[in-house]
Amino acid sequence: MYKKRFIPLTLLLAIALLAGCSSNSGNSSSSSKTKPETAAMSARGLVYATAKDINDMNPHLYPGSMPAQGIVYESLVENTAEGIKPLLAESWEISEDGKVYTFHLRKNVTFHDGAPFNAEAVKKNIDAVQNNAAKHAWIKLSSKLVETKVIDEHTVQLVLSEPYYPTLLELSMTRPYVFISPNDFKNGQTKDGVNGFNGTGPYKLIEHKTDQYAVFEASENYWNGAPRVKKITAKVLPAGETTFLALQKGEVDFVFTDDRGADSIDVEAMNTLEHSGRFQIIRSEPMNTKMIVANSSRTESPAADKAVREAIWHSIDRETISKELFNGTESPAETLFSSNVNYANVDLKKREYDVETATKLLDEAGWTLQAGDEIRKKNGQSLIMSLYYDVSSSSQKAEAELLQNTLKKIGVQLELFGEESTSIANRRSTGEYDLLFNQTWGLAYDPQSTIASFTSEAAYYHTTSGIAQADELYQKIDEVMVSSDEETRKSLYKDILTIVHDEAVFIPITNGSVTIVAPTDLKGISFKQTQFELPFEKMYFE
Repeated sequence: MYKKRFIPLTLLLAIALLAGCSSNSGNSSSSSKTKPETAAMSARGLVYATAKDINDMNPHLYPGSMPAQGIVYESLVENTAEGIKPLLAESWEISEDGKVYTFHLRKNVTFHDGAPFNAEAVKKNIDAVQNNAAKHAWIKLSSKLVETKVIDEHTVQLVLSEPYYPTLLELSMTRPYVFISPNDFKNGQTKDGVNGFNGTGPYKLIEHKTDQYAVFEASENYWNGAPRVKKITAKVLPAGETTFLALQKGEVDFVFTDDRGADSIDVEAMNTLEHSGRFQIIRSEPMNTKMIVANSSRTESPAADKAVREAIWHSIDRETISKELFNGTESPAETLFSSNVNYANVDLKKREYDVETATKLLDEAGWTLQAGDEIRKKNGQSLIMSLYYDVSSSSQKAEAELLQNTLKKIGVQLELFGEESTSIANRRSTGEYDLLFNQTWGLAYDPQSTIASFTSEAAYYHTTSGIAQADELYQKIDEVMVSSDEETRKSLYKDILTIVHDEAVFIPITNGSVTIVAPTDLKGISFKQTQFELPFEKMYFE
């Protein structure tokens, strides 16, 4: 066995990310004089606007707000710019056969309710996750983990059925392999709910009024030092004008891109706030790809036709979306992953914005437009599809309307429906959609997490299962996750990315970032290697 304290992951890219963040975060030195408004902010903490409630904070299920869960619960390891590093585990060893992970736990750590964090607590939590295996099928580790063993009070072993190279990456995710006090379990489990939300993180939930607000208080006994911002309030507000006015009035002082990739206010509103001198805008480096997902398995839908999907791809004016909707802050995306994602620098056919090509594809596929008709038909079926977008995202609505207008000109009717993100996620898992907006997992997790979800009914199974090479695709995904040979892994990822690109089931739009609008005197603002959380515990008022 050999000791491993961290694993480098796309190091150069990550260093660039840190450089970008630090250049935007301003001077971190303390001011000798406290401004009156700063004193007021410190007294009430930080209030951020969110378009959705924090929901159920059970970290072993999925309805909860990931930014909120990220400050309450912690994992054994964390994904950083320098690679996988210790968090609740101080160190670990991996057996030579790659199937046994031995973790040495941090001592003197307690849950928010005072319960000890130890090997027994780790085992109870991981067993609780594994006892609800069907819910976690999207995460491949859940199908590889055979047993969790307590070696002693502060040593625990995870035994896998076979080597699985993303193990540490998946253990570092916001959920489900994070830890809640065993006192909160119901009948020794968490799958049917919990009795409380006590984690080991820097903040603890102290008050929650559904669809109004949630209050998090700094944990003064936090093992890594008490946060300097003592209270964080998540205030539920409709995205757009309401949130913008709340920022102007001082009712909230912080907004950021949520865990579904939606911004509470548009770029113009952000610029107005910045020009007031009271707010700063900080953006991460690109972290994900925003896209339209097509349902290939819904045979009654035109979206099941590859030619229709390609026509949609050619009908998206990414340059205009980038410039007009995002003011250049998001770049046009031509592939599922940008080339800086590990294993994703693959030569793939480029499909440019070209309405003539889209028209030709539809004609050749038998979707014809008869004289006097406005909608194309094939075998008596009209070319009508539904596109679902996040009602909290002004940018998704604008993108949908732009695409709707373009497709109308070539005889395609696109019906638009704005829904809550949870509703869209449910449609994705049940297959009740033609097209919907979504995004990749992001820099820290890709390509393995997004690709692993191609086979999961909770995620993209309905997107991929209708394509001609579905069986081959799934076999290659299984192979790449257990491959220990780097060259073999590269070859498999190339094949996987080529298949889904050729089938046009994931239609890229832009490369998205996390955007923060914050008071100018809030310092220590940075980003994690994920779009789903922010390190609030590092922030402070100057």
